[in-house]
Amino acid sequence: MNESGSTVVVPDAALAQRLGLPRGAPDEGELVLRREGGRLVLAGDPRRFGAPLAVDFVAGRSAHRRRFGGGRGQLIARACGLTGGVTPSVVDATAGLGRDAFVLASLGAEVLLVERVAAIAALLEDGLARALADPDTAAIAARMTLARGDATRELDALVAGSGVAPEVIHLDPMFPHRTKSALVKKEMRLFRALAGDDMDAPRLLEAALDVASHRVAVKRPRQAAPLAGPPPRHVLEGKTSRYDLYVHRSLKG
Repeated sequence: MNESGSTVVVPDAALAQRLGLPRGAPDEGELVLRREGGRLVLAGDPRRFGAPLAVDFVAGRSAHRRRFGGGRGQLIARACGLTGGVTPSVVDATAGLGRDAFVLASLGAEVLLVERVAAIAALLEDGLARALADPDTAAIAARMTLARGDATRELDALVAGSGVAPEVIHLDPMFPHRTKSALVKKEMRLFRALAGDDMDAPRLLEAALDVASHRVAVKRPRQAAPLAGPPPRHVLEGKTSRYDLYVHRSLKG
């Protein structure tokens, strides 16, 4: 995700220094990264952004999807090649809040999460630590590795340093052409205020195609055009979204 113009401050001096973010009081920035209720949260004006944002793999949406999401019949699972007895390793190069990566890891895949926005990477790190400490999610979280960096510029190096083989690379770029309905949820407003839009998505696709050994799966709004670049070889369509698949070679168990 791209850094945007929103100012993030961190009251905790050690955390601010580690993340390379400015230390400051909560009222000194549009967004503040702080500890709240045993979790690291990103918070802003509740009238605009709603409740503070945290990464939670143990409860809430992730727990529900883990139990009732549809297993390997899910669109993301089929797009990333988790069919039959095949369980490829996956690089989620647009990790965001980690929800897609958690689904893939819950289905048995080793997943490398790449995130370039420092505050979002910090939320992911905190969420993974809590998931590792919970008996219901520890085994899943153990299959998830986090790397902070810009996948458009250093994907090869990030993958090389992770120990995860890049058989499949998953991309879910954010774009300004998405309708305003995508911004209805205040959580997404907060996320976009920090992450911005992926204006360099074609370059990210190019990098992914260079690094993935088997395929690149790109999530798109159902009616959106493919990314600029080579045409996808296959398309998997869902109700509101689709996956464009760029295939180098077949995945085998």
